[in-house]
Amino acid sequence: MKDQNLDLFDPRTAVMDPEYSPSSTRDPDFGFAFNDVNFSDRLLQIEIMADSFDPQSDSDSFHSQSLADWARNRKRRREDIRKEMALDITACPEEQVISCNQIDTEDVENENQDESVVAMIEEPHSGDEATNADDSSWNFDSPRVVKVETLHISSPILAAKSPFFYKLFSNGMRESEQRQVTLRINASEEAALMELLNFMYSNKLTTNTAPALLDVLMAADKFEVASCMRHCSRQLRNLPMTSESALLYLELPSSILMAEAVKPLTDAAEQFLAARYKDITKFQEEVMKLPLAGVEAILFSDDLQIASEDAVYDFVLKWTRTHYPQIEERREILGSRLGRCIRFPFMSCRKLRKVLACNDFDHEFASKLVLEALFYKAEAPHRQRTQAAEDSSSTSHRFVERAYKYRPVKVVDFGLPRQQCVVYLDLKREECANLFPSGRVYSQAFHLGGQGFFLSAHCNMDQQSSFHCFGLFLGMQEKGSVTFAVDYEFAARTKPGEEYVSKYKGNYTFTGGKAVGYRNLFAIPWTSFIAEDSPYFTNGMLHLRAELTIKS
Repeated sequence: MKDQNLDLFDPRTAVMDPEYSPSSTRDPDFGFAFNDVNFSDRLLQIEIMADSFDPQSDSDSFHSQSLADWARNRKRRREDIRKEMALDITACPEEQVISCNQIDTEDVENENQDESVVAMIEEPHSGDEATNADDSSWNFDSPRVVKVETLHISSPILAAKSPFFYKLFSNGMRESEQRQVTLRINASEEAALMELLNFMYSNKLTTNTAPALLDVLMAADKFEVASCMRHCSRQLRNLPMTSESALLYLELPSSILMAEAVKPLTDAAEQFLAARYKDITKFQEEVMKLPLAGVEAILFSDDLQIASEDAVYDFVLKWTRTHYPQIEERREILGSRLGRCIRFPFMSCRKLRKVLACNDFDHEFASKLVLEALFYKAEAPHRQRTQAAEDSSSTSHRFVERAYKYRPVKVVDFGLPRQQCVVYLDLKREECANLFPSGRVYSQAFHLGGQGFFLSAHCNMDQQSSFHCFGLFLGMQEKGSVTFAVDYEFAARTKPGEEYVSKYKGNYTFTGGKAVGYRNLFAIPWTSFIAEDSPYFTNGMLHLRAELTIKS
């Protein structure tokens, strides 16, 4: 039950109510009172300044421009703001001016300030407005006023919807006589502001195109109208999503991105990009051209289709080296953003060693992540599952395993008395079931005696081709004239004792690209292997072990 005693004039009400609905009885339609002198207690004068880049700011372009036009215009506005920041700003006398966007160094770096908005409280004019319009207190470098719009407004209605207007009307308004309020905006903002003001009365927008809704969203953020931000977010989510629009949503100013009202929109954009580029190998050239926000959305996904986490690491390095050629910038991006997309606990030990030697990462940052990964690998399987379950509710998902094309393995190496390695490969029951009728799943590579090997599990026909069965094979990566003699043994954890039981032994002299194994590892049909009472699945997991020894 909502608190019926909430003060509509409390700015926190407009910002913090997550379940606001424009159709709610709590926000009645006051559209009839918009710009009507009979229901107004203030005059709002809107001074419209010329845009230095001369955009098409009429209402037709507001409704008809494309997303590409919107992005280009916004980029120009950002560049203009940077130029204007270098000028000496000497606008109205300080005691008369309230700025809703205090520009500081951090804001400029984050490109949050697209345009400045100035609001003034003025005494009623005495009839010489034309004379005073060009007052000498204005800086001659300021953009010129190209048009002035005057609206009759109700301060209670605007204040109830916006903390910006709430503070404006409660600041220096102790006298009972009517005051005039002046807002100064850029020409490119005019149509969006008119839509916003109309929404504050009626809870409705007349526009339904993505560029126009984005303009209104920007205006709603600037004037702190959270209900309109929610409405725009909802309308944009209902429009068809494209890669272009998803990237635009993710690259909105950080003040908007941090707003709870816009989170459903950015979540939808991230999900769209993650699904669109799910098979990152197939779209690698296209993904390489995406901006940082888009790459983050893709790499954070649990459903990413990629060979291994080693491949994620390699892609991240390639992308950052392309987009951030300066080593200092690259280290910053890897340390604060993209490095957190890599799930180091699922990288191979060989690749983790390379992380420690990589200059692109801050050494302290890399050491911490590698140490964390090694501790995870050393944990017992049940502790790993507990960590993954706990991490699944966090934003990083660094302990959540993706569905890699090459399944991770655990490897124990021995140097004496002979070069030997013991490899552990775990497969979920669902993964095994998906192999039927002729699928294969490969392990990540592991090394023995300087040579790369891999395991592959198959669903294939038995020797007489009479039924399907589970097969396990050992292959050597390197192609060419290399030969390598190896003794090998396959084992599987088996109920009821749940100990590893040897299933097949052999020896083979490998040449590059060859594989050896057993077509029916368990000597039973596929249906018996995959059955609910199968002795080879423990808590839904098939545990396989391969021992490799170099022959003397």
